[in-house]
Amino acid sequence: MTDTELPALVLPGDYIGAAEEFLPGRGTYENRGRIYASVLGTPKVDPRDRTVRVEARNGIPEVSEGDLVYARVEEIKTAMLICALLGLAGARRKLPAEPEGTVHISKAREGYTESFAGEFAVGDVILARVLQAKPAVKLTTAPSSLGVVAARCQQCHALLSPGSKANQMVCPRCGNVERRKMAQGPRPDVPTDGGSRSD
Repeated sequence: MTDTELPALVLPGDYIGAAEEFLPGRGTYENRGRIYASVLGTPKVDPRDRTVRVEARNGIPEVSEGDLVYARVEEIKTAMLICALLGLAGARRKLPAEPEGTVHISKAREGYTESFAGEFAVGDVILARVLQAKPAVKLTTAPSSLGVVAARCQQCHALLSPGSKANQMVCPRCGNVERRKMAQGPRPDVPTDGGSRSD
């Protein structure tokens, strides 16, 4: 059986295939040698290992290796940023319970970085890539397309604007100038208020 032979949409409890033919994957369960959907979604077959899974519609977002994520810097240690993961880039739903992720100083930017001073501040919203999803989430902001996407002034807490120089941010309210490792280029739906969106 291939993806084209499967129904476009299955409901929980719908029969998908025989356990002799497939291994049950995510979004499925096996009962008496038959595989059923456990969620509402689209069934898919992985031909490499003959696993059948159901990709849930409106499922709970999960972080996987290689994903782009938005995160808020919660704490800055000597060699590590501790961040709360807000959501997957381009997704409309927040990650449940804001799981924790870390950025090691060696993964903060390309080349050598001595400290996080002038790179990040507590409260910054960053765009990062997931290097490892389990058992702990490890992130990188090294490429130029990754880094700070929203930051607040350390003096008056107004939202900073990009300055005229690279990695410079300026406060439109008090004129304070700060440095950040800013993400360069376009990015989807930047959350500036801790991840909440109006849609």
